[in-house]
Amino acid sequence: MTTMSDTTHRALKGLAIGLLTALAGILLFFSDAGGAFERSVGLHWLFSVRGAIDVPHDVAVVAINGHTGDELGLPAQPRDWSRTTHAHLIDELVRRGARNIVFDVQFDRPKAEADDRVFADAVGRAGNVVMVELVTGKRRPLLDDSGRATASVWVEELIQPLPMFVSAARGLATFPLPKIDASVYEFWVFKESVGDAPTLPAVALQLHALDVWPAWTQALRASGLPGVDTLPASAASIHTAEALRTVMGQMRGVMADRDTARALQAVLDSTPDGSGDPRLRALFGMYAGDPHRMLNFYGPPGSIPTIPYHEVIGRDAGSAGSSTFDFRGRTVFVGFSDLYDPGHPDRFYTVFTNEDGVDLSGVEIAATAFANLLTDRSLKLPDGTQTLLMLAAFGLLCGLIAYLLPALLGVPLVIATGASWAIAAQGLFGAYDLWLPLATPLLVQLPLALFAGLTGQYLLERDRGLRIGKALGYYLPEAVARELTARQVDPHAYNKVVYGTCLATDMSGFSTISEQLPPDRLAVFLNDYFDTLATALKAQQVDITEFRADAIMCAWTGPRSDLEARRRAVRAALAAVDAIQAFRERHTLLSSSLRVGLAAGNFYVGHAGGGGHFVFSIVGDTANTASRVEGLNKHMGTSILATAEAIEGLDGFLMRPLGAFQFVGKSSGLPIFEILAPDNAATEAERELCERFARALERCHAADWAGAVSAFDAVLGDWPDDGPSRFYRARCQAWAAGATPPEDPRVTRMDVK
Repeated sequence: MTTMSDTTHRALKGLAIGLLTALAGILLFFSDAGGAFERSVGLHWLFSVRGAIDVPHDVAVVAINGHTGDELGLPAQPRDWSRTTHAHLIDELVRRGARNIVFDVQFDRPKAEADDRVFADAVGRAGNVVMVELVTGKRRPLLDDSGRATASVWVEELIQPLPMFVSAARGLATFPLPKIDASVYEFWVFKESVGDAPTLPAVALQLHALDVWPAWTQALRASGLPGVDTLPASAASIHTAEALRTVMGQMRGVMADRDTARALQAVLDSTPDGSGDPRLRALFGMYAGDPHRMLNFYGPPGSIPTIPYHEVIGRDAGSAGSSTFDFRGRTVFVGFSDLYDPGHPDRFYTVFTNEDGVDLSGVEIAATAFANLLTDRSLKLPDGTQTLLMLAAFGLLCGLIAYLLPALLGVPLVIATGASWAIAAQGLFGAYDLWLPLATPLLVQLPLALFAGLTGQYLLERDRGLRIGKALGYYLPEAVARELTARQVDPHAYNKVVYGTCLATDMSGFSTISEQLPPDRLAVFLNDYFDTLATALKAQQVDITEFRADAIMCAWTGPRSDLEARRRAVRAALAAVDAIQAFRERHTLLSSSLRVGLAAGNFYVGHAGGGGHFVFSIVGDTANTASRVEGLNKHMGTSILATAEAIEGLDGFLMRPLGAFQFVGKSSGLPIFEILAPDNAATEAERELCERFARALERCHAADWAGAVSAFDAVLGDWPDDGPSRFYRARCQAWAAGATPPEDPRVTRMDVK
């Protein structure tokens, strides 16, 4: 029965495994390696399963690809084109209703002045062109007074297009992309390292939303934002790139205050304009949100409508291309993008890089970022605390389930928990663009929980098996206990007849001792007695030990030819006698020495009993004979007696033959030997005793009663405590006095057990 302490102990172990799983996931996730793992595996999986999504109508890409030069009769490299070509594109896009035109092409170097002027005029006429600024960064040394470099700083600066283009453009913006592990996952809305300058997607969005400027400023005033009166009264007054940057800087500064942002959000939530035009929400999200966003890709390269440059304009100035694409109301991004050439310039590896190695172009990523801002669909991440709590809860739950529940239930349940997490993460990603940790819980925490939980269960079961085996070992032979613990077996399979040596012992005077001790002290006395004996027996690798009230019956099994098994039995008998001698010094109530009987032969070992209760027992004539031989000790005044078969072929011990004895119920006599000591420990006196006793016993067996009495008297004169000499002297003396002698003087018939 499991105790409360066992249950508590196991629960604490399960809690420890759960906490370990939770901690492992948390530490990995918040490390650089964990972030890379989530991006490359988890985010890739989420995008792949979700697949492509609808792109807002308001965006398109005009792409310069590897065929554009040939199709327009121009050089292959766009840097060698006349800028009148771009002027032609602007005029055509304006004619076809493009809301804004965003060039992801650098115009920082002069070309033919007349051509540059044509391009600048086209930019000015359009009034809706945004040009990219180049961000450069370099490390500069910091010098001390002696001119020696002591440190360095990273400095970034903007390189603008030519002044005539700056003057003509409606907007200027940079668009650096942070590369992480050679991939692009993020973009900046405002680049903090260059004065919080708005980036290309942000400027494009603000221009795209200039139509709602009156509603926007009205909402600002209604929310009580400070400095609203300093903003331009109308969108028409924001007609230069510098004016646009100033306005966006003001808005960014105002929205940096959380209370101000919340006030504006409340106004937008309560006004028809706020719910009617999504661009107001987009502006709010851009200015009030994080300047650093996660890209929410719409699909593989070309997911955003991409029209080749040469299909928008024709070879001749003022002529249209073959494309009939509807540009009305769209913000059009212009740049390098080839959907078929994996080696095209300005490309970035993303989760949607296709099998041919074609990456997303920089201009399509810019358009993607713009579309994310316009629809407020950049990826959202839970904050650090929420992520920590989710990983902690998942790891703790999986660890507890894996350890506390049986494997057949726990493993499927942990897998089901992981599947539920994956389904929830995928659902939230698809429906709300929320990116939850996926790779860390499923590929790190879940396997770790299963491994730790199942390992813990294995160790628990192994420990339980060892404890059960140890408990069974108190009642069964160790080999049997191990087998029963290791696998399911029929206990009766161990019932068999074997050959071996039985050793029987009995406590002399137990009845007297039990009368003198109360039950509790008697139990302590018996436990110490049996433990003392069992230690000596176990040291000689006893196979079976059976406790019978105040007696012990044990056995060493092995073939008849196995001298070592019988030798161990003899050694055990000698060790047991010595051990009980030490025991008598601790317990003076035990006055007699130990008596041991040894017999060899076939006997039954196995389960005996009934009614559902069994004991592992030694049964048979050999065991019975060992008990009779043990009982002979009290008649002979000896400690260790053995049958001839038990010591047959053994050397290394000092033994003396005591003659043959016919026990009650036996039809013939058995030769009995006394075991005195190991041969190397025997004294000369003991050897002399054996020799003189043997000569006296020969006279007895020859029916020389008077001579035998005389010989035994001589032995007793030197060894007055020798029990066998006293036993035979008394019998020979009776026969010499006229008692009827036995038919065979060599066999002593025992009338009592």
